[in-house]
Formats: sequence, C-alpha cells, structure tokens
Amino acid sequence: MTLRTGRGRRPGSPAAAAVFAIGMAGTTLPTPLYGLYRQQLGFSELMVTVVFATYALGVIAVLFGAGNLSDTTGRRPVLFAALGLSAASALCFLFEGGLPLLLLGRVLSGFAAGLFSGAATAAVLELARPGRESAAGFAATAANMGGLGCGPLLSGLLAQYAPRPLALPFLVHLLLLAVAAVVTWLLPETVAHPRRPRSLRPQGLVVPPGVRGVFAPAAVAAFAGFALLGLFTAIAPSFVAGTLGEHNLAVSGAVVCTVFLGSTLGQSLTGRIGARTALPVGCLVLVLGLVLVGTSLAVTSLPVLVVGALCGGTGQGLAFRAGLTAVSAAAPPEHRGGTLSAFFLVAYLGISLPVVGVGALTLQLGLRGAGLTFAGCVIAVAVTVGGYVLRRPLPAEPQPAPPARAATGPRESGQGSNDGHPPSS
Repeated sequence: MTLRTGRGRRPGSPAAAAVFAIGMAGTTLPTPLYGLYRQQLGFSELMVTVVFATYALGVIAVLFGAGNLSDTTGRRPVLFAALGLSAASALCFLFEGGLPLLLLGRVLSGFAAGLFSGAATAAVLELARPGRESAAGFAATAANMGGLGCGPLLSGLLAQYAPRPLALPFLVHLLLLAVAAVVTWLLPETVAHPRRPRSLRPQGLVVPPGVRGVFAPAAVAAFAGFALLGLFTAIAPSFVAGTLGEHNLAVSGAVVCTVFLGSTLGQSLTGRIGARTALPVGCLVLVLGLVLVGTSLAVTSLPVLVVGALCGGTGQGLAFRAGLTAVSAAAPPEHRGGTLSAFFLVAYLGISLPVVGVGALTLQLGLRGAGLTFAGCVIAVAVTVGGYVLRRPLPAEPQPAPPARAATGPRESGQGSNDGHPPSS
C-alpha cells in the first residue's frame, strides 16, 4: 500500500526524478574511459565487453532477489541503499588497481541500477500531484534514459578537457550522489507502513500460457533493442576511435548519449500511437538505425553513425515500451511480476551476450568487421519480429497505455497494475 503525501514544502516528483537521473548516470560513466583503461591495464576489447556485461548480471541478480523490496521497506531506504552502492562503485573506479576492481565496480553499479529502477520510478509516480500522473510517468522515463545518456557525456567532457581523466568523473559523481542523498532525505515516504522484510524472496520467472503469444515477439524485440544499447554503451567509443579515427573523448560520450536520447524520444511517442502500432514501427526504425550504423562503419563516417544512433535509439524506445505495455496488460495480476521479470531477463541477455560476442569477433575480424556482423545479425532479428507482428498484430490495448520508464526493472508499486516499466543498460 502506498500513500501520497505532500507535507509542507518537501520535495516532490521532480526531485525524485533528479535523484533517479543522478543514480543512472553513474552506470554509464565509465563508457568513454574504457580505452584509457585498456592502455593502462593492457586488456583486450573482449575484456572490455566482459567488464560491461557484469553490469547486466548485477541488475538481473537484484531484479530477482530484491525487485519488490521497496514495497515493504519504503522507497527512501531503498534509494539510500542504491546511492550507497553507486558511491561504492565510483570508489572502485576511483582507486582501481587492476581488472578485479573494475569488475567489482560494474557489479555494484548493476546492483544500484536494479534498486533505482523500481524504487525511484515508484517514488516519481507516487509523488506526482493529482492530474500530473502522465507527466510524472514521462519524467521517470526521461530521468532513466536521460541519466544513462548524461553519464558518458559528462565523463567524456571531463576526461577530454579536465585533469585526471580517470579520477575526476567519479569525484564529480560522488559529489552529485551526496546532493542526491540530501534530496532523498527530504523526500516524503510514499509507502504507508514501511517495515523490515523477514527475507528477500526472488520474484521468479512465470510466463502463463495465455501470455506467450504476446510475450515472444515483444521479448525478442526487447532483446534486439537492448543489444543496440549494449553495443553503444560498451564499445562505441572504440568504434569511434579505432574505426572512425575520432579520439576526442567528449565526442565519444556524445555519440553514446545520442542513442539514449533517441530511446527517450521513442518512448514518448509510443503512448501517442499505441503499442499495437508502435512495436512493428519500432522494429522498422531500429532496422533503419542499424543499417545506418553499419553504413557508418563501412564508409567511416561519424555523422552517419550519430544519425544511426539517434534513429536506432528511437526504434528501440518505440518497440521496448510497446512490448512492455502489451506484456504487462496481457499478464494476469497474480503472475504479472514474474512475467515482467522474465521479460527483463530476455532484455538484459540482449545487453550482455551479443556485446560479449562482438568483443570476441574483434579478435578475428577487427572492430569494423565485428560491428558489421553484429548489425547484420540484429537486423535479421528485428526484421523477423517486425514481420511477425505485422501478420499477427498485438491485441488492442484495453485502455490508453500509461507512461513507462526505460531501462532496468519492473515497477514495484502495484503488481496488479498494467504498466510495467523497464536499462539497461
């Protein structure tokens, strides 16, 4: 049970969204810096992708182990825990002495993202003023994906134009986390009777037979879209530097930021055109974006890569929110949490396994060849899903689809609602 409260002049939904954005920014902060770590520590492109993939494993672990924790303990305690994990991750990168600390930092970052995704989204929605629920839903989406996009942009700018490129980004983020902790302390608690849970029970994976016809195409589309996000977050800076010849870290961060901004745009459009239409359209736009990304590698064009990132991100946002809305609406209330957990498992497999595969391919084909192979494989998946849902459209929405968030875990407040929310990445 949740309680909307607005005592005095305490911060509300926008403040909770700001905390959400700061937390998610930390999960992508290392992205433009992986090339510097490679030079300093001497590991391969494959190991870069492995370091990145540990983040997805952390998110999945929290999703199953503590996905509904804030429903019982309250939003604020879980937000404080997520902020603490984010700070610990930043310290691992700040004092890194080798690969083990980098891996630990990414796992802790995944834990933090898993907690933020549910508790922060619920807080943003529950602190919304009456009549502003739709705006709060989009604020949660923008905070999630916008935070993910701002992380590499911030670290790229600081690493390129300020001293101590492997330290200053994390020092700045620690300062932002301290500000976020103060804001969180001032936020009203929206859970009416918070209590300490006796045990953490995994939500489990349950896809009822009646949902599988909707689940399969929606989950595969999520897999393809998250694969694109994973590619840009893990090794796009290496593509930009090694294949396109652009070594400015700020430019690398901006390119990664573009794909997340595109995703936010796509999700904002989904509610206008409906999930039934948005899923095939999103697959089509995703394919177009992947074609542009592949073209940019073939002709070594940075502008084409940026346009491909924006286009592909928009397609990912359209298809992801459409699929998540359809799956959540189709699932019976008693199985909705497990069904959404299964949906996110597929999505986060997309943000990890294909990216590691690309890292392995670089050892044989180089960055350009691996990127082109990746683009071709994901295009095939997206075309297959798009063609399937054109022949067998999703069921019409029983009611207007509420706004969704974009990245890492199902909404915690109200397992019986039909508006699941998403990374990853």
